[in-house]
Amino acid sequence: MINAIAIDDEPLALTVIQSLCNKSGSVNLQKTFTQPNEALKHLRKFPVDLIFCDIQMPSMTGINLVKSLQQNTMVIFTTAFSEYAVVSYELNAIDYLLKPINQKRFTQAITKALEYFEHINKKGLSADKYIFIRADFSLVKIPLADILYIEGLADYLKIHIKDRKAIVARMPMKDMMEKLPSADFIRVHRSFILPFNKIEAVRGTTIFIGDASFPIGRTYTDDFFNRYSS
Repeated sequence: MINAIAIDDEPLALTVIQSLCNKSGSVNLQKTFTQPNEALKHLRKFPVDLIFCDIQMPSMTGINLVKSLQQNTMVIFTTAFSEYAVVSYELNAIDYLLKPINQKRFTQAITKALEYFEHINKKGLSADKYIFIRADFSLVKIPLADILYIEGLADYLKIHIKDRKAIVARMPMKDMMEKLPSADFIRVHRSFILPFNKIEAVRGTTIFIGDASFPIGRTYTDDFFNRYSS
């Protein structure tokens, strides 16, 4: 069960969120606030796992409220204005719900929050079987076993996934390597990260996975062959 609060200057909107939370059975909505400052005071004394937050509010925008948080808290923005999607993405929001919010879309957002909550609370206790990547203004869950290879594209990277459309995310290759278990993935080129268990053959300095081939960069040659041959 996730503990949450909701912040919106419209009481009716808070009533809707309360009803959606009650129906979900996964969220304990502890309190609701129409005044952002009151919500911030409450959060300093009583931290929660998740905040539902409107964006356009008279006394303080939801954007500024989230920037003022003193602890890492999951946030789902609720708003009638789609133009704030980019900002919510930059603030690492779990999701971005456009009003009026229906139960199906709400359930999708809560599922993401539950999965991410479980992920961060189990980190270090057991081997992760998936990673979370921010892409398409959302938090995307990717099973590690489904990653075919990762391709670097300047400031972006492209994650090629089994039976799914590739995901493009703004992230350096270095940061991606830190997310992946080093025992299972290796960087073989400035532009490629590969899963060890998908490698089918190596000929000279070329790696083959299915119909795709990948060069081994000069900088990565020794590390690759030391690990691949061990």
